[in-house]
Amino acid sequence: MSTGSQEPSCPGECGCVPALDKDIGALIVDFDGTLADTRQGHEDALHAALEPYGVVLDPTWYARHIGLSIRDLLAALPGGRALPHGEVIARSRAHLLAEVHTITPIACTVELLRRAQAAGLPCAVASGASQQLVGPGLDALGLRGAFEAVVAREDAARGKPHPELFLTAARRLGIAPGHCLAVDDAPDGVAAARAAGMRVLTIARAHLAPVISAPAGLRDCASRSTDAAGPLPAHDQIR
Repeated sequence: MSTGSQEPSCPGECGCVPALDKDIGALIVDFDGTLADTRQGHEDALHAALEPYGVVLDPTWYARHIGLSIRDLLAALPGGRALPHGEVIARSRAHLLAEVHTITPIACTVELLRRAQAAGLPCAVASGASQQLVGPGLDALGLRGAFEAVVAREDAARGKPHPELFLTAARRLGIAPGHCLAVDDAPDGVAAARAAGMRVLTIARAHLAPVISAPAGLRDCASRSTDAAGPLPAHDQIR
């Protein structure tokens, strides 16, 4: 695995990276907040994109909606439906791409990825973000070659918490969902991986952590009107 000069080392004493059970056949990870430490960058980008329209992004509201695509964020944002979504998305994307070279990996997830590869397991990304952001992000981390499949929001009719992104990743790897280990930092992502029938780890304070109970803010994927909307228009396929 070639990870470039930014590859971190997971501190040996943290002990958060689990041994991989013998019946695990693949590893599937989210990108933003799971493989890459991008949370603040995404919040800053959306804040900057909304500012010209007089909309102030509430950090507490944003924290509750981490993991949604920008399309779904704008649909849920109070007053967001009246905004010119295409313009907001373009502004946010430009900000993120301009700063993509500054993103850093989450060390413990990279260490889990190393162990999965050492065990000969195929690995995939299942992200609610656009390929237009995930691809450059993987390149910036030097991790594109570590994954046999990269599934992004364009690849599924419904985003998280619906399981389609994770199921698509498992299908592309040729591994049954029940034999996949998924990692996602956001409640919607955890819900999606669980609904796919996968074993799930989450991220807590930049470390891997087991999912003990249903995460706060868990929403029934069947009730998400934005997830039932079908494939995204090209200009909306941005996180």
